[in-house]
Amino acid sequence: MTDMNDTPPLFSGLDLLAATVLVLDAGLLVRYVNPAGENLLAVSLRTAAGKPLSALCACPATLQAALENALNNNWGYTGQNIELKRSDGEVLHINCTVTPLRLGVAADVRLLLELQPIEHQLAATREEHLIEQQKASGELIRNLVHEIKNPLGGIRGAAQLLEHELGNPSLKEYTQVIIKEADRLQNLMKRLLTPHRMMLPSTVNIHEILERVRSLLTSEFQGSLMVRRDYDTSLPELVGDREQLIQVFLNVARNAAQAMRGEGEIVLRTRVLRQVTLAKKRYRLALEIKVIDNGPGIPETVRECMFYPLVSGREGGSGLGLTIAQNFVQHHHGTIDCASQPGQTIFAIRLPVGQA
Repeated sequence: MTDMNDTPPLFSGLDLLAATVLVLDAGLLVRYVNPAGENLLAVSLRTAAGKPLSALCACPATLQAALENALNNNWGYTGQNIELKRSDGEVLHINCTVTPLRLGVAADVRLLLELQPIEHQLAATREEHLIEQQKASGELIRNLVHEIKNPLGGIRGAAQLLEHELGNPSLKEYTQVIIKEADRLQNLMKRLLTPHRMMLPSTVNIHEILERVRSLLTSEFQGSLMVRRDYDTSLPELVGDREQLIQVFLNVARNAAQAMRGEGEIVLRTRVLRQVTLAKKRYRLALEIKVIDNGPGIPETVRECMFYPLVSGREGGSGLGLTIAQNFVQHHHGTIDCASQPGQTIFAIRLPVGQA
């Protein structure tokens, strides 16, 4: 007898699909859910098998009626922008297809339910736009940096020579301003070019990296800032540049701490994803690391351009932290995105494990 918790051979080909697929019996009990569905509905096949669909998500009346019609009348159904509420309370907006299965395909299955999150389509479009924008702005910045570096060095050198020639010591205060500002700009130029250094890959443990980030944050923001762990300790190791990955999570978490003025809570959460598409490539396994804060949120005017160079929502910010983080994530063939509202901002970084 086949264990209900094992993938039935009949449906094993559905494991590789990017869309969520559920197979239901005549009582609308779940007989199978593919890995994409496990990710979307935040359940495992072992947990979901044999349970009613309503235990996984609350379906609107239109979808419920479509399921009953498919059972009773053998009618298919396609719906757009349907709202499902997951068992943990999260609301999903999806496109949905219900397909009746012919009797005889398998004795205990009747319906095939396909769910395609609208958010995933929008995220893919946003990601493609961001990548193109990042390439264009990166090329512009490299050209600007090379044009600025030489005259900036000349200004600094001239200020030093002038300082030696000044007879009045009180006037040296002004040359020092020129020198210090020139040094600040030179440092900015170096940081703008930092993302383009060669990677030094090695096998890394993501939790060791996050613990390093946590240690740096707690020492930098001593006081009311709490950095909480929510780790899945079963996560596999991945191949990556340790220093770049530390910089990614430090930049994101430091932005959160600064937005909260060092007071509030940051959660570092890790999970594994199966059969996921990142940067237009399909991977069997990926790591998802979320940096969650309970701060004021990112201003709406900044959200659409926050990964662009020199864009900052904070007074005195350089606007490079998220740009560098995005560059380093892309070096690792991963993705980074953000959802923000007052009281909760979530940065989700997804990194592939192994080859596509």
